[in-house]
Amino acid sequence: MTGETIGFVGLGFMGHGMAKNIAEKGYRLRTLANRSREALDDLVKRGAEEAADLADLAKSADAVVLCLPGSDQVEAVVAGPGGLLENLKPGTMVIDSSTSNPVSTRRLYELAAAKGVSFVDAPLSRTPKEAWEGTLDTMVGASDADFERVRSIVDTWSGRVLHTGGPGSGHTMKLLNNFLSLGYAALYAEALAIGAKTGVSAETFHSVVSGGRMDCGFYQTFMKYVVGGDREAHRFTLKNAHKDTRYLVGMANEGGIATHVASAVKNSFATAEAIGRGGDFVPMLADIVAELNGIKRQEG
Repeated sequence: MTGETIGFVGLGFMGHGMAKNIAEKGYRLRTLANRSREALDDLVKRGAEEAADLADLAKSADAVVLCLPGSDQVEAVVAGPGGLLENLKPGTMVIDSSTSNPVSTRRLYELAAAKGVSFVDAPLSRTPKEAWEGTLDTMVGASDADFERVRSIVDTWSGRVLHTGGPGSGHTMKLLNNFLSLGYAALYAEALAIGAKTGVSAETFHSVVSGGRMDCGFYQTFMKYVVGGDREAHRFTLKNAHKDTRYLVGMANEGGIATHVASAVKNSFATAEAIGRGGDFVPMLADIVAELNGIKRQEG
């Protein structure tokens, strides 16, 4: 055992695997139930402890990892009534692995610093599969000193750790990374719809693109659903995709950057959520774009 106690908040698709790796790599882990007790009960079997509430978790922790849906939830947990900053001891680290708005991140960094607490942004890339295997990519925004302090914790769930710069830079890079992947999702969905309408099947499309210069890991997980029917291939919801692209456009607007492409990508996911499909996963955008264009999905 390392002797350090790590609190964990957010046992969702990604958080469950991350927390499992923290517990299995020698840390004392204390956590709370998410929407259900399934993940928590699994972690308790692996040696984790259930905290009574957020205050109880905070008071015992040397570091707290957050893996939450977005900035609204992070702000409530960190700075809301009964939140972490009311209960953490000076010198504690807060590691935010959520995909958050960098403007909010920098504000929380300042609030935490005033309490003697370090706030580090460490968002993630890849999928719940890699979270479980401990091979995620993690982008860390922190001072050099804070990066060295959190590195051993972040290593428990990561295959690759990249120090992106000072506070907020990890979340900035994460939004840029997601802009690329979600932009591809919007392109794939529209290209597939155009093909279907003009006589090129998804299978033919995939046979041409797969293995060519436009192939990539994200394309393969997207198409595992489209042509393979694997609904679990990429477990990232359209609602979260809309949130991330909304953050990106907001960040660009603050910088005075014209967002011709980013706004169009955001609107693809805004439409999906507006029609009640926010709970679907990203590759299912292909179905939505097809349906909106009067194309019925052909089951394999």
